[in-house]
Amino acid sequence: MKSVFVTVGTTSFDELIAAVSSPPAVRALRSRGCEQLVLQIGRGALEPAPRRAPAFALDVFRFKESLAEDLRRADLVISHAGAGSCLETLEEGKPLLVVINEKLMDNHQLELAKQLHRDGHVLYCNCSTLVETLQSMDLSTLKPFPPGQPEKFALFLDKVVGFE
Repeated sequence: MKSVFVTVGTTSFDELIAAVSSPPAVRALRSRGCEQLVLQIGRGALEPAPRRAPAFALDVFRFKESLAEDLRRADLVISHAGAGSCLETLEEGKPLLVVINEKLMDNHQLELAKQLHRDGHVLYCNCSTLVETLQSMDLSTLKPFPPGQPEKFALFLDKVVGFE
């Protein structure tokens, strides 16, 4: 797992950025062979300083026209539970760890993460359990997401949010 990409989409999720860039999380990632951690921080107030060390780099940016190249390069994606970010990552065939933003009220991110986890496509946690999850996760248990079927994902979302 040489490269890890973290995305918060178009929102802000400073708790995730703080948790994943904390020394314990970086140690957990490095112990799994991570040499590059790329943070897409969106509108967040927290902006960790990029750094370079022997066999480890931390890169940070807010937005790009497309995240496709970052997703392609990643060996693991850590993401907020936004439907767009999850779908884009799963369609790219990348292992996905979804981190729930518990400060959001009346949203369906937890339901989405739980359903994708039940179906075997993602692992999920919250910010307080991120380090433990990074230490214990087994990415080999994840099942590929059926590619090229966004309409099935839309139906799935309708079911999760109660439109069906």
